Amino acid sequence: MIISRTPFRVSFFGGGTDYPSWYRVHGGSVLATAINKYCYISCRYLPPFFEHRFRIVYSKVELCGSIDEIQHPSVRECLRSMGIDRGVEIHHDGDLPARSGLGSSSAFTVGLLHALHALRGEKPSAPELARESIRMEQEVLRETVGSQDQVLVAHGGLSHITFSTDGAIKVEPVTLPADRVTDLESHLLLCFTGINRTAADVADSYVGNVENKAPQMTALNDMVGRGLSILHGRGDLVEFGQLLDEAWQTKRELDDGVTNAQIETIYKEARAAGAVGGKLIGAGGGGFMLLFVRPGDRQRVLDRLNRLIHVGFHFEPRGSQIIFQDDEVDYSSEDRDRTRRSIEPFSDLKMGSA
Repeated sequence: MIISRTPFRVSFFGGGTDYPSWYRVHGGSVLATAINKYCYISCRYLPPFFEHRFRIVYSKVELCGSIDEIQHPSVRECLRSMGIDRGVEIHHDGDLPARSGLGSSSAFTVGLLHALHALRGEKPSAPELARESIRMEQEVLRETVGSQDQVLVAHGGLSHITFSTDGAIKVEPVTLPADRVTDLESHLLLCFTGINRTAADVADSYVGNVENKAPQMTALNDMVGRGLSILHGRGDLVEFGQLLDEAWQTKRELDDGVTNAQIETIYKEARAAGAVGGKLIGAGGGGFMLLFVRPGDRQRVLDRLNRLIHVGFHFEPRGSQIIFQDDEVDYSSEDRDRTRRSIEPFSDLKMGSA
């Protein structure tokens, strides 16, 4: 039995510039953090006593005789890509709902790949996991997703990620004094809007047309540097909240699908109750809203938005981990030799870690 634990993420600035259609031409950057809410994947080789060879448990339960029969796209293609030729049982559990803007789909893919590698006795690095999951989501599954989520949940931590036109991705941990991190966390509220949406569906509405939104995309990218300057400075963090508001106003201009009347009402109520700024997490359309609130105004904002679910969180310094590995898992030399292989690089992505 193998259990992987992969964090979700909260993105502050630069979201949208991590789509290959943009950064392959202009470059991009993101300031974001992993948080202490997780996706758990457990898997084991299935004993040969059942009519099915694969048992997949998530919001559905699938009992399949072959990989081709598996309906879950990521599970099916990850098993196929890794050449798993034995029966496998896979369970998914998450601390937060799917389709909520916190990188849940990428956390699932990274965690699944990590668990399957561990099942084969392999220990992939964070860059390898990120690279492999980006290839899986963008090239194999052909989903309209960016490249920040896979990198963040694989590496963990508060990070500045840059995306180069040649495909290279650089991860730079943002090192702050402990009291500065605590101060920042004390100003952040995460509220669930109650609207589930698929990020790829929202992104489809504007990613293919990003060149026509170049001023907004450039502004979003520039905010990363401004956000870093605020964090590394000694001034009041309220500027960070004001910048979040500026980022949200800019992102709303990308496409009508980024926001809606319900989201606008939530944001206006939060601002009226004392929130300095905030934004929807992820592509938009629903999911979680991140608010920047002075500690003294926190309860008033919570009272105003009491119909929403509030989720407390802290920054998570660690990326995807194997948190349980049964020593009795069968890693026979025959199986290992037959299935082990290196993670082959692919032409459109390079990964570097600072």
